[in-house]
Amino acid sequence: MSALLVSTGVIALAEIGDKTQLLAFLLATRFKKPIPIVLGITAATLINHGLAGAVGGWITSNVGPEILRWVLGLGFLAMAIWTLIPDQIDDEEAGFASRFGVFGTTFVAFFLAEMGDKTQIATVAMSAHYADVLSVVAGTTLGMLIADVPAVFAGDKLAQKIPMKLVHGLAAALFAGLGVATLLGAGSGFGF
Repeated sequence: MSALLVSTGVIALAEIGDKTQLLAFLLATRFKKPIPIVLGITAATLINHGLAGAVGGWITSNVGPEILRWVLGLGFLAMAIWTLIPDQIDDEEAGFASRFGVFGTTFVAFFLAEMGDKTQIATVAMSAHYADVLSVVAGTTLGMLIADVPAVFAGDKLAQKIPMKLVHGLAAALFAGLGVATLLGAGSGFGF
């Protein structure tokens, strides 16, 4: 249960102000069709984070516990620093032709935007840390939806009222806490 809750909370906070949330704003203002946008976000995130979770599971099975503890701990600390750097959306990621339809455009844009993004990398790290791929992927997907669905429905009005520096600071603190806990051996009950 903690894998699900931590994954949900960390990703929901990390996603606020992230380029995929900005992409959700952009798609909502462009297409004004929230349901296919939300469905596209959900499908892209499930597939992208499912692949990331599988990589995390593979790492758990194939990397020694001592090396894994250091890699994960330092990885979480790097994520904390990365979270403090605000994202900007690239015109290329936002510029898909509408020939794919609202769902298709959203799916492709989100899938590509998540490749190598901090939430995808966090999914790999948390899957390896908790050794519970399904709970982590469910949590990271839920966290993405918690952050992005309001962006689709509320658009720019919501963004102006959220203290982004505070949210990024909280997300960074969570990643840093996970990193320090991992380095101190908090995952030892999971085989690290």
